[in-house]
Amino acid sequence: MKFLPILAEFYVTDFARSLKFYVDTIGFRVEYQRKNPKFAFLSYNGSQIMIQELIPGEKEVEKLEYPFGRGINFQIDCKSVQKIIDDLSKNRYPLKRGIKDSWYEAGNKSFGCREILVLDPDGYLLRFSEELGEKSIGSNV
Repeated sequence: MKFLPILAEFYVTDFARSLKFYVDTIGFRVEYQRKNPKFAFLSYNGSQIMIQELIPGEKEVEKLEYPFGRGINFQIDCKSVQKIIDDLSKNRYPLKRGIKDSWYEAGNKSFGCREILVLDPDGYLLRFSEELGEKSIGSNV
């Protein structure tokens, strides 16, 4: 496995709950795991994240309050936003924001994506994004 040049590591309050969310609900794969401290390296469709259970007294995380990760969202590419929605629904897990299609201009083209927002169990904001393709600016296609 090739590690991405930048990786997010999420401190979590309940490792088992977070692992269940990422692996069983969303479909991430455990690449490797440690027991002390509880840690997992996860991958999904080319994206990679790490989760580690909070250890009481760690200086850098002492004052974390829900929702964690305020002010940032993590875009995760997916093949089907609808599949993520269906998996969340099946597990009675709510969306933060439903489907939104967006087109972003770059040069003489627009690039489209379909996105949803989900808060993980600790409040990290995840943006699942499905590619919609590209079109020339001014095109109605």
